[in-house]
Amino acid sequence: MDLGVSGLASGFDWKTLVDQLAEVERQPQRRLLSDQNLLQQRNNAYSSIKTQLTILQNRVQAFTDGTLFSSRTATVSDEAAASVAVTSGTPLGSYAFNVTQLATSASQRGGSNVGAALSATDDVAGVILSEAGFGTSVTGGTFTVNGKQITIEAGDTLQSVFDAISAATGNTVIASYNATEDKVTLTSAGEVVLGSATDTSNFLQAAKLQNNGTGAVTSSAALGAVRTGVIAANANLSTALSDGGAGAGEFKINGVSIAFDTSEDSIQNILDRINESGAGVSATYDSVNDRFTLTNKTTGDVGIALEDVSGNFLAATGLSGGTLVRGKNLLYTVNGGGQLSSQSNTITEASSGLTGLTVTALDEGATFDVVVTSDTETIKQAIKDFISDYSKAQSVIDTQTASTTDSAGKVTAGILANERDPFDIASGLRSRSYAQVSGLAGIFDSLADLGIVTNGNDNGLTLDDEAALDAALADNLTSVAELFTNGTNGLAVKLDAFLEDTIGDDGSLVEKQSNLSSQASAMDTDIESLERIVQQNRQRMIDSFVAMEAAQQRINQQLQYLQKQLASTSSSK
Repeated sequence: MDLGVSGLASGFDWKTLVDQLAEVERQPQRRLLSDQNLLQQRNNAYSSIKTQLTILQNRVQAFTDGTLFSSRTATVSDEAAASVAVTSGTPLGSYAFNVTQLATSASQRGGSNVGAALSATDDVAGVILSEAGFGTSVTGGTFTVNGKQITIEAGDTLQSVFDAISAATGNTVIASYNATEDKVTLTSAGEVVLGSATDTSNFLQAAKLQNNGTGAVTSSAALGAVRTGVIAANANLSTALSDGGAGAGEFKINGVSIAFDTSEDSIQNILDRINESGAGVSATYDSVNDRFTLTNKTTGDVGIALEDVSGNFLAATGLSGGTLVRGKNLLYTVNGGGQLSSQSNTITEASSGLTGLTVTALDEGATFDVVVTSDTETIKQAIKDFISDYSKAQSVIDTQTASTTDSAGKVTAGILANERDPFDIASGLRSRSYAQVSGLAGIFDSLADLGIVTNGNDNGLTLDDEAALDAALADNLTSVAELFTNGTNGLAVKLDAFLEDTIGDDGSLVEKQSNLSSQASAMDTDIESLERIVQQNRQRMIDSFVAMEAAQQRINQQLQYLQKQLASTSSSK
């Protein structure tokens, strides 16, 4: 029998009694928990004040970092001719620009006709269209010569195409290939007329054949071109491409190494590698002119350094023996002075000497004016943001300290109503922001001079006269700056110092919160100790009642035995 079951032998529900006595014994804990909750509420209230004071300090420090009152704005007289950007501290004034030359990029143009001819001989019976070095891949389909339609496939040879032209025109048009010139010629006794609106093959375009009103049409340029999409060893370059024989080809552009493997890379792979490298150039292949070009990604009259290290990529592509087309520097004048230059179309103080002013020229031959003024709108907004955040900080303090009365007339005090610290903070903010400032060189010595007043209902500030602030910023910006940033008595300087003493790492509010947290933590220890005592007392009572149940069980068993003996005696008589 489980004697730990309440009242099983005695019939007395002692477990409920034990639980009730334990709850009575927890009364000190409940008082501690209530006190701890109040501490946490106070700490949370201080945290809300600290958060808003931190926002306010950030606003205040914007006045003291030395850039706000020297902030600038710039306008350009002709936005199609230039764009302008400006930083804090740029000299105020008007600057007349005259751009006589825009900057351009230098390029290295490789030699023409770097692609090998379609065939080394006039015999093109072995030249398969799909494998030939045409600058444009030939597509299967139909094309028209003298009104006769010729059908071809990409797998046909060039000679079979010539034969098809002759057969279709009844041998009136004869096609041939000249290996020396790398051109196709169509001849006829009469005028050769090429193409129709229904052609589906591009053979005539790939062969560079165009009508000229005569009986002889020849390709307008050499046909052989580089096949950029196939393995580099089979790219149809007129100079065989080598990687040094070990797949470890290397060349340098502007000192940046580019690796290649003629058995693994295509020409396009290598061009992409150049473009993605730090060489600072864009590499392209022009199939029409059959040449490679490197173009600087930046502008200016600078060269392009080339070096084959292993293999002959630069030589085989005609780049190392090509022609440097020099870039141009931007040429301009400022306020009629001597000619200045810049490698880019963006004029910075490095070339103009104008601190913080950046002008990007957009039009060659343009003249335009740039006017730099104080950015009073930014300064005004900073002052308005300060007013707002200052008032929010005071409002948060009021919320945590104010008492409220409900409809029944019950008064509830704010969580910090009996605390001295929030009132001291509110008073400190007020005295340092709205008091008259002495020892200033400017004409303003208080926020009231800028149209900023207290609203009469609380500790907040209000911009009551915006026109006064606008006038002060427009006419006496130096005095406004002095009011906020004077190293000894400036409003922002004094407020920042006060806020640092309050919410800085060693600030009074930080210390206050630390103490509250320590008190709450200490209560956790006290509550745990009291609970251990409650549990110990509860267990003693349980042990006692279990012993009582055991005793009662023994009594019950003896009683049952005696009852059985008495019943047996009575029945025997």
